[in-house]
Amino acid sequence: MNARAQFVRMEDSTREDWQAIGGEFMQFAQGLPERVMAHLKILEGDYGGFPVDRYTHSLQTATRALRDGRDEEYVVCALLHDIGDTLGSFNHPDIAAAILQPFVSEANHWMVKHHGIFQGHYFFHHIGLDRDLRDQFRAHPHYERTAEFCALYDNPAFDPRAETLPISEFAPMLRRVMAQPRQSLYKDALKQPAEAAA
Repeated sequence: MNARAQFVRMEDSTREDWQAIGGEFMQFAQGLPERVMAHLKILEGDYGGFPVDRYTHSLQTATRALRDGRDEEYVVCALLHDIGDTLGSFNHPDIAAAILQPFVSEANHWMVKHHGIFQGHYFFHHIGLDRDLRDQFRAHPHYERTAEFCALYDNPAFDPRAETLPISEFAPMLRRVMAQPRQSLYKDALKQPAEAAA
């Protein structure tokens, strides 16, 4: 059995407790890419009325970005942009953005977080919404990046006949992007065990 903390109230925890928790966390964190891919796989077979299932749409969006020469971080964002569909039916971009935030640039995070409003340009007018809702962000530095993401990769990725690479093509990229957080509340704490060992 793995070491476990002894407290029943967090305010009574000790450094030794947190060393045990930290050791468990590091092992758990290493499995994040596999858990993310397993959750993405839940989208397989979920058509929701669309021409392709949500899993295929995700793979196809990433395929288009990869074939267009985008870097790995961007391709991973394309792959995961709709991963929140199952848990965040009314705010799926927020879910994807939260998963990616520790590992990606501010520009890519903003793009994923706002892609739903930008993608709306292509269909909002059919459901009684303002298709130009994205214009509220016209002055934002990442407006063009997000509009381009939707135009080139998200919008056209509903084609049952289009090239759609398998998840195995993207798994190594996902593992590399998620190997080390770039920004996180816990970033400094994660350095301590490595520094102590040095």
